[in-house]
Amino acid sequence: MNTNARYKVPPATAPSPRPRLLNRLIPAILAGVVLALAGCAKDIDQRGNLPTDESLAQLAVGEQTRQDVQTLLGTPATTAIFSDETWFYISAHTTQYAFYKTHELDRTIYVVTFDEHGILKSVNKLDMKDGHPVQIASRETPTKGREYSLLQQLLGNIGRFSGPSKAPGPE
Repeated sequence: MNTNARYKVPPATAPSPRPRLLNRLIPAILAGVVLALAGCAKDIDQRGNLPTDESLAQLAVGEQTRQDVQTLLGTPATTAIFSDETWFYISAHTTQYAFYKTHELDRTIYVVTFDEHGILKSVNKLDMKDGHPVQIASRETPTKGREYSLLQQLLGNIGRFSGPSKAPGPE
């Protein structure tokens, strides 16, 4: 008797396509999750012009001109509104988490003043403690006329305009 006939060997079958698909999808899904979480990381940015300690140490009150200061510190972020006698070098560290509002971590302002001859008069450092919060007025300027709702605006033009005019002339 043939012993092979008693034991049937199952025919070779192709592997199911499902494990292959899962083997390809799992890394793609994990990569997507990692990228999404990386987008939610906290960003910390340096904004503005922060002069270095070395360049600030080179400033000599009463001896240097505007040109000398600009060569050492660079162009100021802004100047005083009514004269060029005061320069402001403004720098801030800000942070933002995902799509939320930006928050200021710290702020440094160097106020550089000159006399009427353009000679360096003083250098002062300010930070966030020296600032004052400004309240924005929430009032609105009233406008003349009526305020229409969305429905009134949409339906208000029905019948207001006529169709194309039937002017005499070639068609």
